[in-house]
Amino acid sequence: MAAKVGLVKVLLVEDSKFLRVSIERALSAAGYQVVCAGDGDEALRLAREHTPQLILLDIMLPKMSGPDVLKALKKDAATAATPVMMLTSLSQKNAAALAKDGAAGFFEKSDAMLGNGPGSLVAAVEKLLKTKPE
Repeated sequence: MAAKVGLVKVLLVEDSKFLRVSIERALSAAGYQVVCAGDGDEALRLAREHTPQLILLDIMLPKMSGPDVLKALKKDAATAATPVMMLTSLSQKNAAALAKDGAAGFFEKSDAMLGNGPGSLVAAVEKLLKTKPE
């Protein structure tokens, strides 16, 4: 059953086509409007064009790394207030530094997440959006 989240727009930044399609389908099924980017440059452009309510940002991206995209988003007045959830397949050892740079949350991608489907990511998105000030 799809969650009633209105037209909440999420920008998904993921270079893996498999993960991008899988996560996009899960978020769309939950009632989110999803815009996708495959690299850091495209992420910055789409964040300005579409003004999403949340950005899901992979850490390892072509053209511009996730942490560099995060810093650029937080320096841009048009995107500075948008919460960013970092997606990583690495450990969260850099979580403190990324939080200092403005990350609102973290989600560790793993084989378990893929095996169970992306429902746990949808739950993390819903939790983050509920705690986001309106």
